[in-house]
Amino acid sequence: MDTLQLKGAWNETKGRLKKSFAALTDDDLLYSEGKEDVLIGKLQQKLGKTREEVIAILNTHDKNL
Repeated sequence: MDTLQLKGAWNETKGRLKKSFAALTDDDLLYSEGKEDVLIGKLQQKLGKTREEVIAILNTHDKNL
C-alpha cells in the first residue's frame, strides 16, 4: 500500500492540484497534520479516484516543487 508523504510547501502543492484539477476548491484541499485520511476521502469523492490513485496524485504534485 502506498503512503502519503506530504512535505514541502502545502500552499504550492495546493496550487498545482487546483491547476491540474479545476473542480477542486480550497475547502477540498484543507489539510491539517494528522488528518490525511480526511483530505484523501474528500479528494476521492471529488475526483472519483481510488485511495491509491489520490495518494499517487498528491505525492506526484508534492515532489514537483
